[in-house]
Amino acid sequence: MSTTIITHADDAAFDQGLRAFFAYRDLGIAGASGGKMGAHVIRAVPGEGPKPEWHTHSLDFQMVYVLRGWVEFEYADIGPVRLEAGASVYQPPGVRHREVAHSDDLEMLEVTSPAEFETHG
Repeated sequence: MSTTIITHADDAAFDQGLRAFFAYRDLGIAGASGGKMGAHVIRAVPGEGPKPEWHTHSLDFQMVYVLRGWVEFEYADIGPVRLEAGASVYQPPGVRHREVAHSDDLEMLEVTSPAEFETHG
């Protein structure tokens, strides 16, 4: 296994991902870790609002760090939470949650283990 370096620039390529109102940039961690970990930078698609649907993920670890803007999540165990730039959240395995609102300039880092996981509605 070798060290992997990914540079994140404002003009980096983003792709469609799990949610249509977000664009995703893979940071190469899945390939570097053999799928044990995943990391994405996620940006809001301007003009596209969230579709608040309760869901869970089958994974061992998930954390989100807000780089720019703000996002509001709602968790079944603690209720609504607003995260602004510089804030992070650890989402325990299986916790029911939904994304309620976000700024058009939202950009956040998501780290998961494993890289690929199932989402349940």
